[in-house]
Amino acid sequence: MKRRIVLLLSLALSSLALPARDLELLLVQGAPGTEEYATLFARQAVAWQEAAAKAGATFTRLGHEGAAEDLPALEAALQKAAASETGQFWLVFLGHGTFDGREAKFNLRGPDLTPGWLAERLQPLKRELVLIHTGSASGAFLKPLAGPKRTIVTATKGGDEVFYCRFGEHFAPAIAGLAEADLDQDQQVSVLEAFLHASRRAAEFYQNEDRLATEHALIEDNGDGTGTRAEVFEGTRPAAAPAGSAPDGARAGQIVLVLSEDEARLTDAQRTRRDELERRLETLKAARAAKGEDVFFAELETLLRELAEMYR
Repeated sequence: MKRRIVLLLSLALSSLALPARDLELLLVQGAPGTEEYATLFARQAVAWQEAAAKAGATFTRLGHEGAAEDLPALEAALQKAAASETGQFWLVFLGHGTFDGREAKFNLRGPDLTPGWLAERLQPLKRELVLIHTGSASGAFLKPLAGPKRTIVTATKGGDEVFYCRFGEHFAPAIAGLAEADLDQDQQVSVLEAFLHASRRAAEFYQNEDRLATEHALIEDNGDGTGTRAEVFEGTRPAAAPAGSAPDGARAGQIVLVLSEDEARLTDAQRTRRDELERRLETLKAARAAKGEDVFFAELETLLRELAEMYR
């Protein structure tokens, strides 16, 4: 009994010693329309809330109760988020969208949300933004919101895909750490892995039902405003980048909500530095032929030594 008490105390103390994370997640639950969709969106919202709790993130949920109009509450939350300049800000949308051929909207209680309105409110944000929009017509939000330090996932490839999207049903459990979605087997699921998993599962639904697919998700993390579909990826790497564009997925592959035990031992600053070193390593590998073998291996040794020291 004494040994068990000591073990439990040690585990409790070790968990208390884990570095805190500077991470905020704001979830916006749109107007459901029917009771069936209200149940589906609520289930996804709970999955996100549980994932945020596991991640040690600050969590706020809008749109499911309270005021008759959601837009003022969202504006206030975005103003508050812009007041901080550090950490990551996750913005998640669950709900329906519409598109009239000119402008897309995300359905809220009261006035709906448009890409232009959201882009303007996000302009003051200096923190890294991770935006997950799982609603129909969400693809129309991608280009207006893209930019540096922004990773964006949309359930559709454009505004014209306006039917209910199943992508979000699979993304929520995946980002919480679903083992099936962990492609590189590092005991955690990145935004890229969750995107690939949810895209695959959504595609399987239409294939199994012998129906024409009405949703094609996109991911964008290089700031050029052009998203990439899951079919482009081989494993977690894009087979080819669009002409004249850097490939998407590199940054999304580094961003994780629920960390593994090993990853949780690093501070935010250490993870940021490690991610920077890994990006430099990929850039170096791409320039190997141009640099020559001697220069390449000299720079490679420097990067690997710093990475090794960090993990040590």
